[in-house]
Amino acid sequence: MIEEKIQERFPSSIIKEHEPLSRYTYTKTGGPADILVFPQSPEEVAELVQWIKAHELPLTVLGNASNLIVKDGGIRGVVMILTKMDRIDVEKTTLTVQSGARLIDTSYAAYEHQLTGLEFACGIPGSIGGAVFMNAGAYDGEVKEVIESVTVLTRDGEVKKLKNKALDFSYRHSILQETHDIVLEVVFDLKKGKEEAIKERMDELTLLRESKQPLEYPSCGSVFKRPTGYFTGKLIQEAGLQGLMWGGAQISEKHAGFIVNINHATATDYIELIHHIQEVIYEKNQVRLETEVRIIGEEVAK
Repeated sequence: MIEEKIQERFPSSIIKEHEPLSRYTYTKTGGPADILVFPQSPEEVAELVQWIKAHELPLTVLGNASNLIVKDGGIRGVVMILTKMDRIDVEKTTLTVQSGARLIDTSYAAYEHQLTGLEFACGIPGSIGGAVFMNAGAYDGEVKEVIESVTVLTRDGEVKKLKNKALDFSYRHSILQETHDIVLEVVFDLKKGKEEAIKERMDELTLLRESKQPLEYPSCGSVFKRPTGYFTGKLIQEAGLQGLMWGGAQISEKHAGFIVNINHATATDYIELIHHIQEVIYEKNQVRLETEVRIIGEEVAK
């Protein structure tokens, strides 16, 4: 009934009912969304948020679902995936990017216009909105270093433009984790660079990533934040955990900071293995590993 109403109100959106989120997450795990919506524009996102609020439905907003675990019970209410909003505009040294665009594609758009500053992001599969939400980074670079401003939609329906300082960036953190504002568009401030030098750095980082990360299997990317003074992968290796299987999930034999889906793993396999790793590392080193991956949704009803 609700699906019919929302489809009638937003005919241009792709809307699915009881849709398995395992079809969209990078781990290939996760239960169903009651209603899954793919809005086509920032204006449609704003209208949808107002409509969902008026109907008193829960709302969850996702990007590319690459650094995410959705529990096996799925997500109630409406799930909005923003990947259809993927426009990238370039003007001089400025990139204006919609939140559903992939960070990888944005880094290559910068390269094609001889702009430097996003080379570090050439292998990060997340969306621009997700990258802002968690201040995504790799190889000594973070998005906070190149963001000029972010246009967001509050859960009350107000559109706001936030400058870099207002986003309260820190390691894998932005203020959006507290406000839950929805990213609509991001403005990157880059610099002119030499095409050959940009390409060389991107090729170097791509080779490094392919040689060290288990890209041949589904995974949620880096599972844990880096604890001060330690390397997560080394802690896991030294604890004798690398290669450990838990259901269909395994601590990658290629990089111990990753958990891969090698045999029809469930989200529960992932979550239980994460907790096991945390317990063992604390017991051996008194180091509390915090998850970088977001874990959302509900357990399977018993």
